[in-house]
Amino acid sequence: MKALPWIIAGVAFGAAAYYIANTPDASYGDPDVEDAAAQSGVWGSKQRIKGTGGSVLGKAKEGFGKATGNEDLQAEGVGDQVVGTVKDTVGKAANAVSSTLHDLNRA
Repeated sequence: MKALPWIIAGVAFGAAAYYIANTPDASYGDPDVEDAAAQSGVWGSKQRIKGTGGSVLGKAKEGFGKATGNEDLQAEGVGDQVVGTVKDTVGKAANAVSSTLHDLNRA
């Protein structure tokens, strides 16, 4: 079970890389809007990867802190998980903005 968070992080990284590599190019519309949409999507994917990594690291710190009785490390791990969740949420929002910009530019 200790490898499960790493597997999840690897799958998330692979999915983000696949999404970035297979984002369709617009054959029409404003190229500046498409560029902004692409940049937003890439930034959002990076934030989601960082957020997932931070959450996994935070969970490990929390578990190690519990095992050793180190309350400071345990609290730091919980904080890292919160930051990771926020980054993941912000990344999801940026990906939604990117998708919306792509759709509006093609209309």
